[in-house]
Amino acid sequence: MNNKNILEKANAAVSEGDNEGFLSFCTDDTTWTFVGDQTLQGKEAVRQYMAKAYVEPPIFRVENLIAEGDFVTAVGEISMKNEEGVMVDYTYCDVWRFRDGKMAELKAFVIQED
Repeated sequence: MNNKNILEKANAAVSEGDNEGFLSFCTDDTTWTFVGDQTLQGKEAVRQYMAKAYVEPPIFRVENLIAEGDFVTAVGEISMKNEEGVMVDYTYCDVWRFRDGKMAELKAFVIQED
């Protein structure tokens, strides 16, 4: 399976509410950086983030997946409920770095739509 296929399978798991299935595609030392916001270090930190942020599975609309070497860039839109239960739309660009067939690092640029 190539890196692009791995990301597609991982995102499909999240869309189905299967956070553990998603995490199975991540390295134990995965690092997620939400540019301008926060950085999560390790699979457990990502698990805790997902438990809060993805109470209901997010809705992805991927416009482009671009793969080059160890990197896959995903550009699109994501909708998810905020803490008040209101659906919020975002535009995102995720840059994933893969290591040994797993997602090792994410640099996410996420902007809330008006």
